[in-house]
Amino acid sequence: MLAEKKERVIMGIDPGTSIMGYGVILEKGSKIELITMGIVRMDHLDDHFLKLQRIFAKTVGLVDEYKPDVVALEAPFYGKNIQVMLKLGRAQGIAMAAALSRDIPITEYAPRKVKQAITGNGSAGKEQVAAMLQRLLNFKETPEFLDATDGLAVAVCHSFQRVSTSGSGKSYSGWAAFAKDNQKRLK
Repeated sequence: MLAEKKERVIMGIDPGTSIMGYGVILEKGSKIELITMGIVRMDHLDDHFLKLQRIFAKTVGLVDEYKPDVVALEAPFYGKNIQVMLKLGRAQGIAMAAALSRDIPITEYAPRKVKQAITGNGSAGKEQVAAMLQRLLNFKETPEFLDATDGLAVAVCHSFQRVSTSGSGKSYSGWAAFAKDNQKRLK
């Protein structure tokens, strides 16, 4: 039996087309520590494809710098404006592609699930999420944008899933990995 890694780095990303928030934590057993959090601004760019290029480049740069074991992303919420949904989906897909280009597994969480994991309330506001994260990770500075704490919340949510499920939950980096572990289900 392989010994399980005692530490892992989790990067959380809240993809957006104007501002992408991110947070990186170090998980040591059931304890978590803040490594960094921040934002990538794209609101000064007019061209949607330039925004996507920036998301890809910045995500690859963050992955190369912090070397996460996993990237957790917030899934786009369902809205009425299909154009906004399409743009958010593209932003998320580009962030996924950037992590996958470095062979980093991806896990995705619905916004309600993230808020529920952090505050106990699936409809909590960004400010409530940020305040809870400040208490949990013991940091004082309030990020300039709540998008940074949103990205951090996704990373913490991913950590909590592993702790709360005692290893029974599993993520896969691709179809081949899933198929290998689930051969009986595929017959």
